[in-house]
Amino acid sequence: MVSVREVARAAGVSLGTVSNVLNRPHVVSESTRLRVQHAMIELGFVRNESARQLRAGRSNTIAYVVLDAANPFFTDVARGAEGAAEAADLSLYLCNSDNRPDRELSYLTRLEQQRVAGVLITPVDADHPSLDEIPRRGTPVVVVDRTRADGAHCTVAVDDVLGGELAAAHLLDLGHERIAFVGGPHVLGQIRDRCAGAVREAVRAGHPADSVVRIDTASNTVGDGRQAGARIAGMRSSHRPTAAFCANDLVALGLLQQCVALGLDVPGDLAIVGYDDIEFADAAAVPLTSVRQPRHELGRTAATLLIEEATDPDHEHQQILFTPELVARASTRRR
Repeated sequence: MVSVREVARAAGVSLGTVSNVLNRPHVVSESTRLRVQHAMIELGFVRNESARQLRAGRSNTIAYVVLDAANPFFTDVARGAEGAAEAADLSLYLCNSDNRPDRELSYLTRLEQQRVAGVLITPVDADHPSLDEIPRRGTPVVVVDRTRADGAHCTVAVDDVLGGELAAAHLLDLGHERIAFVGGPHVLGQIRDRCAGAVREAVRAGHPADSVVRIDTASNTVGDGRQAGARIAGMRSSHRPTAAFCANDLVALGLLQQCVALGLDVPGDLAIVGYDDIEFADAAAVPLTSVRQPRHELGRTAATLLIEEATDPDHEHQQILFTPELVARASTRRR
């Protein structure tokens, strides 16, 4: 690696002048600055940002620990966070916990050791003690797509209970009296809340709570949706749901694929509602009705709060809850 000393020698200036060109270019005359920059290019000099951050005692990076990088929802949230980070001249690291608490904790430990400026996280467990310990040691944490009742962190989420109510109300309005809720595991707060909202809306409409039938899945992938579709198709007709509300769009798309493979009509034999309204929802063979979340806005808002917390000693925690929106398409309504 080419050193700062070599650049100074090649440009015929002092070490301090090279340092100023790197850190305070406005204090260096244009001719000197251009001479130093030319020497850097000629020598192939690469700035040692790690050393600079170590001396400054702060990092120019933030991180987002996502729950499942295979889900386009989290990619879209990350893009929103990246935009806010870029505007603040920060870099964004993306880490995938893959729904594994051990992997999540490993990432949090490494990020803290690397002295990142702050951490965004969609946690497996929003009440895990590590989420409280890390800020106490000086690294801000903002919880994304989850809520916490204690107000100890900034949180940015969507009202998932309301989202479940919207999905169920749409299906009930269409005349469906037996609705499957497809998704899991229910240890995830988002899954619990979406299911609870659907059950609440069914009861409010005068149906028993068990009119919402849980079809539990190990995770929330397209493959889980296909397996759920096979299970639903195998039920006795007298017990088979006529509609399904899925925990996310990937599950809904898998369920839709299985219905098509089995020759079932959507929505005639089974109406399907997803959640998130990812880009693929509208592009499906049967365009998918979905509960829309403001994905980019979630990420942008969360990153903005994190940056404020990292830079403003008077920062106060905020709990921001966005409102979901149901987008009706052909998977529940014939055109």
